Amino acid sequence: MKNLVLSFLVIFLLTDHFVVAQKRKSNKNSVKTSAATAMDTSLFKGLKWRNIGPFRGGRSVAVTGVPGNDQVYFMGSTGGGVWKTEDAGTSWKNMSDGFFKTGSVGDIKISASDPNVIYVGMGEHAVRGVMTSYGDGVYKSEDAGKTWKHMGLELTRHISDVVIHPTNPDVVYVAAQGTPHGPSADRGIYKSIDGGKNWKKVLFVNESTGASGLSMDPNNPRIMFAAFWDHIRFPWQVKSGGEGSGIYKSTDGGETWNKLSKGLPEMMGKIGVSVSGANSNRVYAVIEAEKGGVYRSDDGGSSWKQVCADRITITRSWYYMEIFADPKDEETVYVLNAPALRSIDGGKTFTPMPVGHGDTHDLWINPENTNNFILGDDGGAEITFNTGKTWSRQDTQPTAQFYRVNTDNQFPYKVYGGQQDNSSVIIDSRSFYGSIGWKNWTYGPGCESAYLAFDPNHPEIVLGGCYQGIIERLDTRTLTQMTVMEYSNIGLGTTPTDLKYRFNWNAPIVASPQNPQEIYHGGNVVFKTSDYGMTWKEISPDLTRNDKSKQVQGGAPFTNEGAGGENYNTILYMALSPHKKGTIWVGSDDGLLNMTENDGETWAKINIPGLQETMINSIEVSPHDDNTVYVVSTRYKLNDYSPMVHKTTDKGKTWTKIIDGIGKYDFIRVVREDKKVKGLLYAGAETGLYVSVNGGGNWTKVQLNLPVVPINDLIIQDNDLVAATAGRAFWILDDLSAFQQSKGMFSENIKLYTPKPNYRVSFGGRPRSSEGQNPSIMAFDYYLPLDKDSSELILEIYNQAGDLIRTYSSEKDPNAKPFPGGPQPEPVLGKNKGINRFVWDMRVETLPAVPGVFIMGNYSGYMVSPGKYTAKLKREDYVSEAVFELLPDPRLDYAQSQYLELETFLKTIQEQIVDIHVSVTKIRSVKDQVNAYAKWYKEETKADTLISLGKTILEKVEKWENTLIQPKQKTFQDVINFPNQLSAEL
Repeated sequence: MKNLVLSFLVIFLLTDHFVVAQKRKSNKNSVKTSAATAMDTSLFKGLKWRNIGPFRGGRSVAVTGVPGNDQVYFMGSTGGGVWKTEDAGTSWKNMSDGFFKTGSVGDIKISASDPNVIYVGMGEHAVRGVMTSYGDGVYKSEDAGKTWKHMGLELTRHISDVVIHPTNPDVVYVAAQGTPHGPSADRGIYKSIDGGKNWKKVLFVNESTGASGLSMDPNNPRIMFAAFWDHIRFPWQVKSGGEGSGIYKSTDGGETWNKLSKGLPEMMGKIGVSVSGANSNRVYAVIEAEKGGVYRSDDGGSSWKQVCADRITITRSWYYMEIFADPKDEETVYVLNAPALRSIDGGKTFTPMPVGHGDTHDLWINPENTNNFILGDDGGAEITFNTGKTWSRQDTQPTAQFYRVNTDNQFPYKVYGGQQDNSSVIIDSRSFYGSIGWKNWTYGPGCESAYLAFDPNHPEIVLGGCYQGIIERLDTRTLTQMTVMEYSNIGLGTTPTDLKYRFNWNAPIVASPQNPQEIYHGGNVVFKTSDYGMTWKEISPDLTRNDKSKQVQGGAPFTNEGAGGENYNTILYMALSPHKKGTIWVGSDDGLLNMTENDGETWAKINIPGLQETMINSIEVSPHDDNTVYVVSTRYKLNDYSPMVHKTTDKGKTWTKIIDGIGKYDFIRVVREDKKVKGLLYAGAETGLYVSVNGGGNWTKVQLNLPVVPINDLIIQDNDLVAATAGRAFWILDDLSAFQQSKGMFSENIKLYTPKPNYRVSFGGRPRSSEGQNPSIMAFDYYLPLDKDSSELILEIYNQAGDLIRTYSSEKDPNAKPFPGGPQPEPVLGKNKGINRFVWDMRVETLPAVPGVFIMGNYSGYMVSPGKYTAKLKREDYVSEAVFELLPDPRLDYAQSQYLELETFLKTIQEQIVDIHVSVTKIRSVKDQVNAYAKWYKEETKADTLISLGKTILEKVEKWENTLIQPKQKTFQDVINFPNQLSAEL
């Protein structure tokens, strides 16, 4: 007993424990295999993406609330779908996943007469020059957002407003702004009288003019005002305004319309309009024009007068121009811009409101309490109950939009990217707590549009980009930053033709794979630094078309756009060969492809036959072959949404277009080739992920649990696929082994895939729904040819000595009876047809339970040492085997001998604990027998002496049992016994 007590005292220094393993029988007879010839995506559904965050809201231009319930609100993300809160913004839940085919939301409206009815118009209406996604018409829910149906109008692309009749939810109107990049007849005002089953276009101006706003008189639903916007977005300029812009009025429920003109500017740009619920004659409009500002009508639109000419009300007009009349006070009106503005004198003067994010786009004011409203802005949605004095938080919304993604080689590896209209981000790919929270990410250098470049093995110095060629250098050790741009000039508002260098909004910054201290930056020429930006040199001529006719002001005819999103004839992408130092591929936003093989001494123009003026959005040099290159182009800014991916296998001499299997309008943004398997490709598209197993010969949509969201960029790190999305933050698909080893082909038998090496680490704490998800500790992927096969499936894990240390089954243990503080039910192997993923906690078998006894640690076995292990998957007579490796935690300076010494010691300790648990179980059996005999003797023989002896035995047994296990303990705060002390430290 002395030795046992000493062992218990020592255990406080230990972190793992051991139990005796149990073995199962198996047979070795194999079954023949046959390979499938086509990739069936349903067979991969057992694989899951995880969202790592950061939980920091992205752009929202669509918000609404529910009259009569000030806790329930809806938000539409510009890429992330529809979200709902039932606690006034404390938490949000996505409602559109699994139903919507696109993710960009333009407007949301809830029926006032039946709050179960919701209409959503797709396609953001604040159309940026960058990071803009199209929609696919209208969706409708009749159960408060639980389920949705698509209701047509697919080609409207961008919807600015949805209006529902106040007493009849089947009467609904849609203001279709239409595609911003070219002419289209699918725009104007649409009306349905049967709940969206059929639509009638009731107002159309011309193919370049769409409806930017629609407002219904709350007191008379027959009266409506529509704002029309004549516009087009070229890659080099936004044209906001023309003859088609204007305000129209209907007095017969939208059947006929009259254009209003008295008092309005003759030529206008973008317009917002709103009728006052307090006075139907009071109509407000915010108008982009030479004499722009806020206009007001006090006679129902018959005549207008400008009441405010303050430039702040129409700044950057194409992006804002939203106006909202207070439902109860005709003198109160809101204009959304940067900042959000409020007037209490009928629009004459405006005061900025403090909000969570400066770029504001949509507002819903509670008609029953006008101090309560929800605001949609570039940081998501925020709710106030005191007219904007305070707001709900925006860090519970995982709707961030990221342009590009990079990773380092640390453990855990970090993910880098620039978040639209926010800072750049450096975030851990995993946390050692329950989830990836705010402590796991920091701001990076540069700004929203940043590429981030660094030495992946030593990322102490990080360069991050921003618009107009700005580059910041961050020392992550001291958190000091400095600007190190190659040409010190902030050209905001400057006509590009007057700039010395032209930079794309998303100007590339790329480190050399062979020498990461050499970093390249693209403007219209290529720059290089060898000292992290302290000095730069040009290494190329102008690698763009340099078309002066397209190097014009960013905005016309009324408002210049000077932030840099419309700079044209710029380098958009650079790819450095992983095989040969100095080989660089450069793609421009106007469709030119150039390549150097001597670090810029000479350049060759590479011709892709049939490639028109386009944006070369990504270039992938095959990790297996320097001659194989994939080039991805997009022409959506020229109103062409078709996918364009080209491949060369001879370093650009000949090219093949590889788009078979990709959706007609699902244009591709990026292609990456698997690092282990040649020809295994992953493509990020406008609506998700495609995979090819034959080098792009054909593609298959493989969405898994990834939301429908644009994927802007992909990178492979530690055999994980990391995605930068435009509306749902960063996502990671852990361990590509099943794709790599199957290549989409499956046998007629079970198959256990060899997992990637995993680190021997553990996680603590509980995951939170408002934080990023951690990876599984040690995941096994296996294939089953049958669905819900009745035969038992067994997974056995053996250590390096060949000892069986853990067994799992597809069958539940019928004898397991859970109790508080007892062992958790053993996880059960999934038996779905296709690939299943099962997680091993890297521990040996669970301790045998003492029924009813609370043990901290839940009877878990100890964590095994680093090393090579063998897993065997068994079904009837067939066995599939995989050898895998557990790696030591690189953050710890432990030798393998120390791990093994610890494991040996823990095994000895655990054998003693098992002996205690077994002994307690046996002594309880003795106690039951004594009680039974005592009862029998008392009833049958009246043998008082024997009964007294039995009581004495029972008292001693109970005293011994209480000393060992404290059977009255029900929580960890009760008295702790020796076994509890042992398990509590695990």
